[in-house]
Amino acid sequence: MTATHTRPAPTARQEWATGLTVFAAVMLFLVGLLDILRGIMAIAEDDIFVTTPNYVFAFDLTSWGWIHLVLGAIAMIVSVGLLQTVTWARVTGVAIAGLVIIANFLSMPYYPVWSVVMIIISGFIIWALCVVPRGNLSDLSEERTPRDV
Repeated sequence: MTATHTRPAPTARQEWATGLTVFAAVMLFLVGLLDILRGIMAIAEDDIFVTTPNYVFAFDLTSWGWIHLVLGAIAMIVSVGLLQTVTWARVTGVAIAGLVIIANFLSMPYYPVWSVVMIIISGFIIWALCVVPRGNLSDLSEERTPRDV
């Protein structure tokens, strides 16, 4: 006689948590890729960027390029960790998305529309990572009901 073990059907809560984590991972990967491309454009000092004189947070365009390049590379690495649902990736993903928001806010005069788009996408990433409950996604399959006394 053999025993067949079946996996419990995923709950709606687990499906939402999985979906939001995958959404955040894919969006963080895209933000990282786009930030890398933006960094390369800035390092090459492309004519796409507008220079604004007398900006309070004035950096050299090449400096902004390196900042975006590094943030983009880290974001892409963290997105792979998010697909593996490890806790460090969720925490780091929120931090990187926050740094991407700050970097895009500070570099807004150079490419304003794109900066606003990246800020909005990063906000959705932070939301998606913060809404998912703590712990492994596999722990959500257990229904937590009050114990009978």
